[in-house]
Amino acid sequence: MFTGIIEAVGVVRAIGQHDRGLEMTVSHPWTDVRAGESIAVNGACLTVEDVAPRDLTFHIIRTSLDRTNFSTYEVGRRVNLERAVRVGDRLGGHLVQGHVDGVGTVGPVREHEDARLLDIEVPTEVARVSMPLGSVTVDGVSLMVNALPGPETIQISLIPFTLQHTTLHELRSGDRVHLEADAIGKYVRHLMKES
Repeated sequence: MFTGIIEAVGVVRAIGQHDRGLEMTVSHPWTDVRAGESIAVNGACLTVEDVAPRDLTFHIIRTSLDRTNFSTYEVGRRVNLERAVRVGDRLGGHLVQGHVDGVGTVGPVREHEDARLLDIEVPTEVARVSMPLGSVTVDGVSLMVNALPGPETIQISLIPFTLQHTTLHELRSGDRVHLEADAIGKYVRHLMKES
């Protein structure tokens, strides 16, 4: 479980095929990470397979590759990192599972006073549980849905702090992002289908 509050930005150091999946090594700032720990990398919960003083290595299985855009990542790409929440930690964002629901495509990007507005085309399963002022995770960052400009489009508003402390300031029209819809919305929708 995560909160969508990014703790660090890492850099992909190496990436390659491994047992029908992908092996990815990412830089990190921590001194106490252990093998087996869960880390959200751009919002996807991955298990640390190997720890080096400044690098973490992850094995990304086929199921995860099918739901994410990790297969397009290259050495040098910056990624948002968050360690799993501990009991007693503050929940500064929202409940994030680290289960990517799909990949969205960034549409128009524009400045609006002291914020940056992004429209993102989202998969149907994300659109169905998105609502204005509801929560969404974009590349691991807990955000609020600002508006719904179209049937499968959400708009997010990025404040200066988020732009400075995550990779979201790098997003341009056409970029693809990991999306996780609000967990509570997904549970409610599932229960409504059952009744």
